[in-house]
Amino acid sequence: MQISQCPLYLQVILAFCWVYIRKYQSRQESEVISTITAICALAIALITSALLPVDIFLVSFMKYPNGTYKEWAANNETRQQIENTVLYGYYTLYSIILLCVFLWIPFVYFYYEEKDEDNSNKCLQVKNALKYTIGFVIVCSALLLIGAMHLAHVINKFPLCLADGLAALSFSISSLTLIGMLAVITYTAYGMSVLPLNLIKGTRSILYERLENTEDTEEVEHQIDKLKAKCADGRPLSMRDRRNLQDLEAKLQVLRRQGRHLEIAERNCCNKVGSALRPMKILLGVFFILVALLFFVTLFISNLDKALHSAGISTGFIIFGTNLTNPLNELLLALQPVFPLDYVLITIITMYFVFTSMAGIRNMGIWFFWIRLYKIRPQRTRPQALLFLCMILLLIVLHTSYMIYSLAPQYVMYGSQKYLLQGNHTAAITKICDADAPEDQCTVTRSYLFLHKFWFFSTIYYFGNWAFLVVFLIGLVVSCCKGKKSVIEGEVDADDSDFSDDEYVH
Repeated sequence: MQISQCPLYLQVILAFCWVYIRKYQSRQESEVISTITAICALAIALITSALLPVDIFLVSFMKYPNGTYKEWAANNETRQQIENTVLYGYYTLYSIILLCVFLWIPFVYFYYEEKDEDNSNKCLQVKNALKYTIGFVIVCSALLLIGAMHLAHVINKFPLCLADGLAALSFSISSLTLIGMLAVITYTAYGMSVLPLNLIKGTRSILYERLENTEDTEEVEHQIDKLKAKCADGRPLSMRDRRNLQDLEAKLQVLRRQGRHLEIAERNCCNKVGSALRPMKILLGVFFILVALLFFVTLFISNLDKALHSAGISTGFIIFGTNLTNPLNELLLALQPVFPLDYVLITIITMYFVFTSMAGIRNMGIWFFWIRLYKIRPQRTRPQALLFLCMILLLIVLHTSYMIYSLAPQYVMYGSQKYLLQGNHTAAITKICDADAPEDQCTVTRSYLFLHKFWFFSTIYYFGNWAFLVVFLIGLVVSCCKGKKSVIEGEVDADDSDFSDDEYVH
């Protein structure tokens, strides 16, 4: 990977983030500061998710396929310098995520919430936003303090040095990763089932939907006329009839809006192109569902391996190596001889988690327990909802590394490294690096060390994986039972409320 190419990658990521945010951003409510924040936060999430494949690539790139170190990596100090660079890269990006989650995004969110109609008092708006943001800063400070005190208690060391401060930062990031785990269980698990099945099932016919809409509209208009006929002679309607009339008029308004949107959709070139690409969408959906099932089986085997062969809760269910055949881990190891297929696959897996998470959030919306706060709808999503979406993705990215480690533990630990095993009376043989390899022959990825710094977090992550499997199965059943989506899905909803973006009127 050449450094000169990095700006191009960043440009591609920023361009994607800009297109994605602009696609879902409300046309009525658009704020420059919230748009920039959402684009930057989404870009940070994507860049951070790409760090794991880079980490694996670097430890693998140090060695030749025959198990010997390359000339430039033969020096232990050089390898240590590269490992530290990657580790500080993790800390830097994770610190930025910490800053976004506890300071930047909350401030912008409350800044927009405090905006009045005439937008006259900017100072008061900033003051109130800072007041609410202080609460998030206090929580972040508490996590850093708890991490530092925990480390000091474990090693019985005062005062703390820089390395201890990094460990305190690790504690804060691990705490945030727990929230990310909940987001993965909720959104990613559902997204892995709903994304492929939506591609396979497709959308309903526009002509059929227009015919159905016309019939429903005529039926509601007929019912309204019948109710109004009761008061034609001047008699007032009963309370029940007035309530029914209000409900019918509201329903008629929604039906007419749906009719207008269906007319626009029928003339839309994108829908016509989508219909032409229908076979490709089906194939892509079948591929995605097979990948999801592969992940499910692999994660189940990995968790079962930990349950059977680890030392239990007190060690965070950590095992060294694999005792049960892990399909994805074996696939990655099998692809090692064909450069760079294994790196391409691990990058695809990482991006797959991110994009299925985005699909899950888009289909479910933003929820606080059983209360839906916001909907994610094309060109109708409020700025607050976009900020929430990006914050959730940042938290999901934190947990993605552990999920991928669970899917392919040996590969995430060592990449494609091999080492020479010297026999007593035979020539040295080349073996794939695993937990039995000598420490000076195989370099462990910084991601693995970062994930297992606190055993109690690993224990919670382990049980979180079981919850992920259960929610995926539930989401799969729900997605299978649902019918085809409307071609104007999410554009017009009868249950729009103050928490959801109002429809844009052309």
